[in-house]
Amino acid sequence: MTTNNLQAIIESLLFVSGDEGLSISRLAEIIEKPHEDIQGALESLEQECKFRGVTLVEIGGAYQLVTKKEYAPYIEKLVEAPVNQSLSQAALETLAIVAYKQPITRAEIEEIRGVKTERPLQTLIGKVLLKEVGRAEGAGRAILYGTTKEFLGYFGLKSIEELPPLPEDLLQEGTDQEADLFFQSFQEMK
Repeated sequence: MTTNNLQAIIESLLFVSGDEGLSISRLAEIIEKPHEDIQGALESLEQECKFRGVTLVEIGGAYQLVTKKEYAPYIEKLVEAPVNQSLSQAALETLAIVAYKQPITRAEIEEIRGVKTERPLQTLIGKVLLKEVGRAEGAGRAILYGTTKEFLGYFGLKSIEELPPLPEDLLQEGTDQEADLFFQSFQEMK
Protein backbone atom coordinates (compact mmCIF):
# COMPACT_ATOMS: atom_id res chain seq x y z
CA MET A 1 0.00 0.00 0.00
CA THR A 2 1.47 3.33 -1.05
CA THR A 3 1.53 6.41 1.17
CA ASN A 4 -0.95 8.15 -1.16
CA ASN A 5 -3.25 5.15 -1.00
CA LEU A 6 -3.04 5.09 2.81
CA GLN A 7 -3.83 8.82 2.93
CA ALA A 8 -6.81 8.34 0.63
CA ILE A 9 -8.15 5.53 2.79
CA ILE A 10 -7.77 7.64 5.95
CA GLU A 11 -9.40 10.63 4.26
CA SER A 12 -12.39 8.54 3.18
CA LEU A 13 -12.76 7.03 6.66
CA LEU A 14 -12.61 10.47 8.30
CA PHE A 15 -15.14 11.80 5.80
CA VAL A 16 -17.71 9.11 6.59
CA SER A 17 -17.07 9.26 10.34
CA GLY A 18 -18.28 12.89 10.36
CA ASP A 19 -18.37 14.73 13.68
CA GLU A 20 -17.30 11.69 15.66
CA GLY A 21 -13.93 11.43 13.95
CA LEU A 22 -11.55 8.53 14.46
CA SER A 23 -8.57 7.99 16.75
CA ILE A 24 -5.22 6.78 15.50
CA SER A 25 -5.87 3.47 17.28
CA ARG A 26 -9.20 2.98 15.51
CA LEU A 27 -7.70 3.93 12.13
CA ALA A 28 -4.82 1.49 12.69
CA GLU A 29 -7.30 -1.24 13.63
CA ILE A 30 -9.49 -0.67 10.55
CA ILE A 31 -6.63 -0.32 8.07
CA GLU A 32 -4.46 -2.93 9.78
CA LYS A 33 -1.35 -0.75 9.76
CA PRO A 34 0.97 0.32 12.60
CA HIS A 35 0.24 3.51 14.53
CA GLU A 36 3.41 5.10 13.12
CA ASP A 37 2.20 4.63 9.52
CA ILE A 38 -1.18 6.15 10.41
CA GLN A 39 0.45 9.10 12.19
CA GLY A 40 2.69 9.76 9.16
CA ALA A 41 -0.24 9.60 6.76
CA LEU A 42 -2.25 11.97 8.98
CA GLU A 43 0.63 14.47 8.97
CA SER A 44 0.86 14.29 5.17
CA LEU A 45 -2.91 14.67 4.87
CA GLU A 46 -2.79 17.73 7.11
CA GLN A 47 -0.20 19.31 4.80
CA GLU A 48 -2.29 18.55 1.70
CA CYS A 49 -5.37 20.06 3.33
CA LYS A 50 -3.67 23.47 3.24
CA PHE A 51 -4.67 23.58 -0.43
CA ARG A 52 -8.24 22.38 0.06
CA GLY A 53 -11.50 23.64 1.48
CA VAL A 54 -11.23 21.31 4.47
CA THR A 55 -8.69 20.90 7.22
CA LEU A 56 -7.67 18.07 9.50
CA VAL A 57 -8.19 18.70 13.22
CA GLU A 58 -7.72 16.62 16.34
CA ILE A 59 -10.40 16.98 19.00
CA GLY A 60 -10.27 14.85 22.11
CA GLY A 61 -7.96 12.29 20.53
CA ALA A 62 -10.14 11.88 17.42
CA TYR A 63 -9.25 13.25 14.01
CA GLN A 64 -11.89 14.96 11.89
CA LEU A 65 -12.11 16.64 8.52
CA VAL A 66 -13.81 20.02 8.94
CA THR A 67 -14.46 22.96 6.66
CA LYS A 68 -12.15 25.94 6.95
CA LYS A 69 -13.45 28.97 8.83
CA GLU A 70 -12.73 31.35 5.96
CA TYR A 71 -15.35 29.56 3.84
CA ALA A 72 -18.11 29.91 6.44
CA PRO A 73 -19.94 32.72 4.56
CA TYR A 74 -20.37 30.46 1.52
CA ILE A 75 -21.51 27.54 3.62
CA GLU A 76 -24.05 29.78 5.36
CA LYS A 77 -25.46 30.82 1.97
CA LEU A 78 -25.85 27.19 1.02
CA VAL A 79 -27.60 26.29 4.26
CA GLU A 80 -29.84 29.35 4.24
CA ALA A 81 -30.74 29.11 0.53
CA PRO A 82 -34.30 27.99 -0.05
CA VAL A 83 -34.29 24.44 -1.31
CA ASN A 84 -36.76 23.20 -3.86
CA GLN A 85 -39.09 21.22 -1.61
CA SER A 86 -41.11 19.59 -4.37
CA LEU A 87 -41.45 15.85 -3.98
CA SER A 88 -42.32 13.22 -6.57
CA GLN A 89 -45.66 11.45 -6.41
CA ALA A 90 -43.80 8.33 -5.21
CA ALA A 91 -42.18 10.30 -2.39
CA LEU A 92 -45.51 11.87 -1.41
CA GLU A 93 -47.20 8.48 -1.31
CA THR A 94 -44.36 7.02 0.75
CA LEU A 95 -44.44 9.97 3.14
CA ALA A 96 -48.19 9.63 3.64
CA ILE A 97 -47.92 5.91 4.30
CA VAL A 98 -45.15 6.36 6.84
CA ALA A 99 -46.97 9.26 8.53
CA TYR A 100 -50.11 7.21 9.07
CA LYS A 101 -48.61 3.77 9.67
CA GLN A 102 -45.35 4.51 11.55
CA PRO A 103 -43.25 2.80 12.63
CA ILE A 104 -43.14 0.85 9.38
CA THR A 105 -40.58 -1.14 7.39
CA ARG A 106 -39.68 -0.62 3.75
CA ALA A 107 -41.20 -4.02 2.89
CA GLU A 108 -44.52 -2.97 4.47
CA ILE A 109 -44.48 0.31 2.54
CA GLU A 110 -43.76 -1.57 -0.69
CA GLU A 111 -46.60 -3.97 0.05
CA ILE A 112 -49.01 -1.04 0.40
CA ARG A 113 -47.70 0.87 -2.64
CA GLY A 114 -47.14 -2.22 -4.78
CA VAL A 115 -43.79 -0.89 -6.03
CA LYS A 116 -40.23 -0.42 -4.78
CA THR A 117 -39.70 2.49 -2.38
CA GLU A 118 -35.94 2.59 -1.88
CA ARG A 119 -35.46 5.81 -3.87
CA PRO A 120 -38.40 7.72 -2.34
CA LEU A 121 -37.21 6.71 1.13
CA GLN A 122 -33.71 8.01 0.36
CA THR A 123 -35.17 11.29 -0.87
CA LEU A 124 -37.34 11.71 2.23
CA ILE A 125 -34.48 10.85 4.58
CA GLY A 126 -32.24 13.29 2.69
CA LYS A 127 -34.84 16.02 3.16
CA VAL A 128 -35.02 15.04 6.85
CA LEU A 129 -38.73 14.30 6.67
CA LEU A 130 -38.23 10.63 7.64
CA LYS A 131 -35.72 8.86 9.86
CA GLU A 132 -34.85 5.44 11.21
CA VAL A 133 -36.77 4.95 14.46
CA GLY A 134 -35.73 1.42 15.31
CA ARG A 135 -35.48 -2.14 14.08
CA ALA A 136 -38.23 -4.69 13.57
CA GLU A 137 -38.15 -7.95 15.47
CA GLY A 138 -37.41 -11.12 13.55
CA ALA A 139 -35.07 -12.20 10.82
CA GLY A 140 -33.05 -9.42 9.25
CA ARG A 141 -34.18 -6.84 11.81
CA ALA A 142 -35.54 -4.49 9.12
CA ILE A 143 -35.29 -0.73 9.64
CA LEU A 144 -38.42 0.94 10.98
CA TYR A 145 -39.17 4.39 9.57
CA GLY A 146 -41.00 7.29 11.15
CA THR A 147 -41.47 11.02 10.64
CA THR A 148 -39.20 13.72 12.08
CA LYS A 149 -39.64 17.03 13.89
CA GLU A 150 -38.89 18.68 10.54
CA PHE A 151 -41.88 16.83 9.08
CA LEU A 152 -44.09 18.24 11.83
CA GLY A 153 -42.67 21.73 11.32
CA TYR A 154 -43.09 21.60 7.56
CA PHE A 155 -46.77 20.75 7.90
CA GLY A 156 -47.40 22.99 10.92
CA LEU A 157 -48.19 20.15 13.31
CA LYS A 158 -47.47 20.01 17.03
CA SER A 159 -47.61 16.21 17.05
CA ILE A 160 -48.38 13.33 14.73
CA GLU A 161 -51.80 13.01 16.39
CA GLU A 162 -52.84 16.19 14.55
CA LEU A 163 -52.84 14.36 11.19
CA PRO A 164 -56.30 14.46 9.64
CA PRO A 165 -58.14 11.16 10.14
CA LEU A 166 -58.46 8.82 7.20
CA PRO A 167 -62.03 8.24 5.99
CA GLU A 168 -63.41 4.79 6.86
CA ASP A 169 -64.04 3.89 3.20
CA LEU A 170 -60.38 4.62 2.40
CA LEU A 171 -59.25 2.32 5.21
CA GLN A 172 -61.39 -0.48 3.79
CA GLU A 173 -60.39 0.04 0.13
CA GLY A 174 -56.66 0.29 0.78
CA THR A 175 -54.18 3.11 0.92
CA ASP A 176 -53.82 4.03 -2.74
CA GLN A 177 -55.35 7.45 -2.12
CA GLU A 178 -53.50 8.21 1.15
CA ALA A 179 -50.98 10.59 -0.40
CA ASP A 180 -53.63 12.64 -2.18
CA LEU A 181 -55.79 12.89 0.95
CA PHE A 182 -52.80 13.67 3.11
CA PHE A 183 -51.47 16.48 0.98
CA GLN A 184 -54.87 17.86 0.02
CA SER A 185 -55.67 18.31 3.72
CA PHE A 186 -52.42 20.14 4.37
CA GLN A 187 -52.72 22.37 1.33
CA GLU A 188 -56.08 23.49 2.71
CA MET A 189 -54.43 24.24 6.08
CA LYS A 190 -51.60 26.31 4.54
